[in-house]
Amino acid sequence: MATTSNVTEVILLGFSPNRNTQKIISVLFLLMYTAIVLGNGLIVVTIVASKGLTSPMYYFLSYLSLVEICYCSVTVPKLILDSFLESNVISVQGCIAQIFFLHFFGGSEIFLLTVMAYDRYVAICKPLHYTVIMNRRVCGLLVAAAWGGGLLHSTGQTFLIFQLPFCGSKALDHYFCDVHPVLKMACADTFLIGLLIIANGGSISVISFVVLLASYVVILHSLRNQSSEGRRKALSTCGSHIAVVGLFFIPCSFVYMRPCVTFPADKIVAVFYTVVTPLLNPVIYSFRNAEVKNAMRRLVERKVIRDET
Repeated sequence: MATTSNVTEVILLGFSPNRNTQKIISVLFLLMYTAIVLGNGLIVVTIVASKGLTSPMYYFLSYLSLVEICYCSVTVPKLILDSFLESNVISVQGCIAQIFFLHFFGGSEIFLLTVMAYDRYVAICKPLHYTVIMNRRVCGLLVAAAWGGGLLHSTGQTFLIFQLPFCGSKALDHYFCDVHPVLKMACADTFLIGLLIIANGGSISVISFVVLLASYVVILHSLRNQSSEGRRKALSTCGSHIAVVGLFFIPCSFVYMRPCVTFPADKIVAVFYTVVTPLLNPVIYSFRNAEVKNAMRRLVERKVIRDET
C-alpha cells in the first residue's frame, strides 16, 4: 500500500445499519452457504468417487463445483461471522486479499464455463473425434489454463488497487471489498486506474462471451442434422450450461463492464453472482442429470453397506 495511506481498517456497512436486520440476513446467508457447500461438495465427491462419471463434462463440472465453494467462501463466512460478533471491520490488507481471491475464483469460473462450452461443441459437432480431442491431458491443460487465467486477472486487479493511497472515509457501502467501492476510498485521481480495471475485467468477459456465443451458434446449427432424441439430449445439456452462464455473466457484466461508479443496487446484484449462482449450480447442472443422480444413489448405498458391515 502506498506510504501516504493513513487508513488501516475498513468498515463494511453491509445491507442494513439495523443489527437485528443484519442478523436475520446473516441467518439466511448461513442457510444458503451451508446448502452451497453441501450441494457442490456432494457433486465433487460423487464425480471423484464414481467410476461411471469419467467423461470430460463431469471432470470440468467437478472443478466448477469446487470453484463455486471457494468463490462463495471469500465473502459469505465473514458476513455471517461479523453479524454474530457485532463487528463489521476488516483490515486494509484483508480487504485487498478479499479482492484478490474474489477475482481469482471469479475469473477462474468464467474461464471454466468457457472451457465447458468448448467441450460441448466438440462433443456435439465432432462426436467421432471427441475422445481423441478431449483426452485427459488436454482436459488437465484446459483446467490449468482456467486457473492460470483467473490468477493473471486477479493479480492485475489487485496490483492496480495496491497503487492507491487511502486517506478518505473508512466506510465501504458494501458487504465485501471489491474494486469499485474501494476506489471511492482513494485520495488520488482514479480515472486511469479505473479504465485499466474495466479493461482487465471487461476484456475477459467480452472474449469469453464471444467464445461462448460462437460455440452455441455452431452447436445449434449442427443440431439440425441430428435425430430428435439427439437434439433433445444435446439441448438439455446445453440448456443447463447456458442457464449457469446467464446467472453468472449477466450480473457480473452489470457490475464490472461499466465506469467505476457504485449504485445502491450493486449489493443485491452481487448476491446473484456470489451466492445465488453457486446455490443453483447443483440443481441446474447436476441434480437434473440422471447419470449424476444414479451415481449419488450408488455412492450412498455403498456407504450404507459399508457402515452395516
